[in-house]
Formats: sequence, C-alpha cells, structure tokens
Amino acid sequence: MADSKRIPTDGGPGLNQNPFASLSSENLPAGPASPADTGATPAAKPAKKNRGRVDILRVKAGRGGKTVTVVKNFVGIGLPEKEQLAKAMQRACGTGGTVKDGQIEIQGDKRAEVARILTEANFQPVFAGG
Repeated sequence: MADSKRIPTDGGPGLNQNPFASLSSENLPAGPASPADTGATPAAKPAKKNRGRVDILRVKAGRGGKTVTVVKNFVGIGLPEKEQLAKAMQRACGTGGTVKDGQIEIQGDKRAEVARILTEANFQPVFAGG
C-alpha cells in the first residue's frame, strides 16, 4: 500500500477560520437596557394565584377499619391534574392512593403531608371532619 492513499489521523491543521469575524455591530439597533444599567430593580415574579379551598378528611367508614385521607371539593381542575397531585402525594407519603369520583384518596392518615403538597400547589387546604 502506498502512503499517498492514507488519510491522516493526527487532526490536521487547526480550524483558524472564524465565520463571525467579518460581521460588525454597526447599523444595528441598541439592545434593551439591563436593570444594572438603569439602576432599576429586576421585576418581581407575579404572585401565584390562590386556586381555592380544598377539604382534607380522614375517613374510616366503609373501608374495613382502614384509615384513608380524602381530598375533595376541587374547583376548576381536571382529572389529569388530580392524577398528578395524587402521584405527588403518594410519593411524599410512601403509600398508595387513587382518584375516585373527583376525589383523591391516599391510604393512611397522611393529612399533614397532603396539606403541604396542596399548599405548594397554591391550594388552600382545610382540615374537615374528624
């Protein structure tokens, strides 16, 4: 084999060409002023909207003596979001749960953990019942 047919693998000459070198910023409009340039403070994040009151109940009746935490009275959210909230509650509580009849049911008395998750999701949790 002749050496002329071999492709060099040493990397060859470096890439010294810059495709943006010939561009200039002349005749371009001025960009927006940054808050540091104007002395203004950055805009505060808008406050998240309160999404309404939800009731948290501890229920034993009709469940074979087992305690279940039930979250109900959701207003304005659909089934997919309820399922996402239920999954987050199950992970945080380390228990099972489901969404039935528009309510979230979590196994065990986990009212404090459920209330924390609902507060983070901008709901106003209220402990109802016994």
